Amino acid sequence: MRKKTIFFVVMLLSACFVKAQGTAVKDSTAYFCGVCGGSCDTLSFTQPGTCPHCGMTLMKQTFSERRALLQNYHKKMTICFYLQDGVEVLDFAGPMEVFAYAGFRVFTVSRKKEPIITQGILKIMPDYGIEDAPQADILAFFGGNAGPASNDSAVLDWIRGRKTSTSYFFSVCTGAFIIGRAGILDNLTATTFHASIESLRKALPGTRVLSDVRFVDNGKVITTAGISAGIDGALHLVAKLKGEEMAKEVAAYMEYDKWIPGQGLVVNGK
Repeated sequence: MRKKTIFFVVMLLSACFVKAQGTAVKDSTAYFCGVCGGSCDTLSFTQPGTCPHCGMTLMKQTFSERRALLQNYHKKMTICFYLQDGVEVLDFAGPMEVFAYAGFRVFTVSRKKEPIITQGILKIMPDYGIEDAPQADILAFFGGNAGPASNDSAVLDWIRGRKTSTSYFFSVCTGAFIIGRAGILDNLTATTFHASIESLRKALPGTRVLSDVRFVDNGKVITTAGISAGIDGALHLVAKLKGEEMAKEVAAYMEYDKWIPGQGLVVNGK
């Protein structure tokens, strides 16, 4: 499957597009759907309207413009994993495996660039501290001793300062408390570790906190339930950004047969 994906992109970048009607075209104008990560990204149409595959409105572009758009889309997205001392191992290690295999560039950040101990077991040296961490497309937060970070004004200010430049926020387990305290979950729907549902409701009265759901997707903010649910949420985000086939490939590679595409709550269809 991965070879097929690479072949598809290579064919795109060599300007061999295929019309929906089946005629090869080069260097002219046609109609395309917005880039959605599906196989229809490679299809062109002769008339305006909507894509019969993804339902997006077709837009007029030259093939060279389309190539540039797709080339930019397929560049590696960056994900910043914020890790605190005592962080739950599977909370971050599961999603890290998902995103790494799916071709994202992952780096780690902590309050300071000093070793942290996960659950008193594994020592990790973060790549950056919050003072020198680069920008990222996605910011991710995890449970396990999340209390200190969720009450650290420096960490919360750092998150708030990146709100406009970050495309997606992602949390696993009690990592929801960290982004919630920073205001990222205001007036949204969220979830967290099953034993912390009531605590999150009290901490974030402006957030609708749900139990018995693997993840909640608000569009740009995704929260998941505890520990292994982070894998489901990460696969959902991969499917959202790179297509369901890529997510299925990752799940198969990880031998994670629990994942069911579409499982979870997507708010307002976003």
